[in-house]
Amino acid sequence: MEYAVGLPTVGAFGDARALTHLAVAAEERGWDGVQLWDHLLYDEPGWPVASSTVAAATIAARTRRIRIILTVVLPRRQVQDVAQDTAAINALSGGRLTLLAIIGSMDREYADFGLDPDLRARGRALDDRLDQLTALWERWGADRAPIWCGGRWPRRKGLQRAARFDGAMPGFEGHWPPKAPPVDDVAAAVEFVRSRAGRPIDVAVEGAADTHAQVAPYAAAGITWWVEALGWWRGGLADAAARVGQGPPQP
Repeated sequence: MEYAVGLPTVGAFGDARALTHLAVAAEERGWDGVQLWDHLLYDEPGWPVASSTVAAATIAARTRRIRIILTVVLPRRQVQDVAQDTAAINALSGGRLTLLAIIGSMDREYADFGLDPDLRARGRALDDRLDQLTALWERWGADRAPIWCGGRWPRRKGLQRAARFDGAMPGFEGHWPPKAPPVDDVAAAVEFVRSRAGRPIDVAVEGAADTHAQVAPYAAAGITWWVEALGWWRGGLADAAARVGQGPPQP
């Protein structure tokens, strides 16, 4: 199992410089990856919101080893811009980009910009844009980055979509802020997506853990990535830096 730090891009974390510093520290301390959120707005008035794409590019230039897991709310994006940006980041990083495609959690990030917030419309748009994205990468001769898809277990649609690609990062009902979800739910989600895929694919789960004993049951359930979810609910940037500095859970 591999370990990533999960970083929001809003509030105190809404600063591409701070995100880059945390990612560089994560590489130095033995983490395997960094996962970035994707937002335009957030619930708290006055909070900064950083561009995850810019942060990913900066992290790609400043690191040499860690995988960059870039969340993209694809239905509200112009797919040609996403294709161009991700191809460039993947090349800049030497093939270390993973694209996590989701429909997004905030209706306002659609409605406030004149886009349809209907969940079914967003799902259809995500499917269409994923096909367009991969076609554009192929057209340009760009290396294809791994694609993961999000989903909200026990709903099935998102994980059915993920089974077409390279991995899944499910969330779980009733678990916000991100904390360790029930192991039985994780095992059920892993079995579902891999049975639909018919092959081994990555499954990432986010939560909070300090010891290997806390994450070992999730490894036994079949996940391949543990994402240590950092954010304001666990303190500020200094607290996040301290957790990153501890390194991933060790046996």
